[in-house]
Amino acid sequence: MNHKGTKKLETNRLILRKYESKDVEDMFHNWVNDSEVMKYLTWKAHGSIEVTREINLLDISKYDCLDYYKWVIILKSSKEAIGGINVAKVDESCSSVEVAYRLGKAWWNKGIASEALSRVIEFLFEEVGVNRIAAMHDTNNASSGLVMKKCGMSYEGTLRQAGLNNQGIYDIACYSILYDEYIKMLS
Repeated sequence: MNHKGTKKLETNRLILRKYESKDVEDMFHNWVNDSEVMKYLTWKAHGSIEVTREINLLDISKYDCLDYYKWVIILKSSKEAIGGINVAKVDESCSSVEVAYRLGKAWWNKGIASEALSRVIEFLFEEVGVNRIAAMHDTNNASSGLVMKKCGMSYEGTLRQAGLNNQGIYDIACYSILYDEYIKMLS
């Protein structure tokens, strides 16, 4: 893989860029303190804006690492931070990554998560040289699986009672897309 770090990416409606300290207010109000958004995630809702500020500063401090990929999702029309998408795991041995995303509930069911994920998939395959991109979700969160399918990812299977999130122990549905499959989608 040819790591590039968190580069600014754009779509028709979105800007994906590095987190900045000015994003803290939007983060706190739009998703990280919302128990509905956090329902299927592995970390708790932030109880205060100070927690969000500390985590934001920690994320910002990691951007010098070229294998660190963490974007804030900005809606072009309002310039508002509405969610995030990142590479959660990198496996250099097989040129594989795992991605994760979260979005404020005001923007659910509008195609925004799939628009952001599609752009990240394009970047990881075409610029970083990844061979396999995976994503996983709680089987009770079918909407997340629909985003993965919409982006060309294939269901691989379910790991039974293999994860722990804010709902407790859960079954993990696994999806992936390979570089060759991505290229076929383009033609």
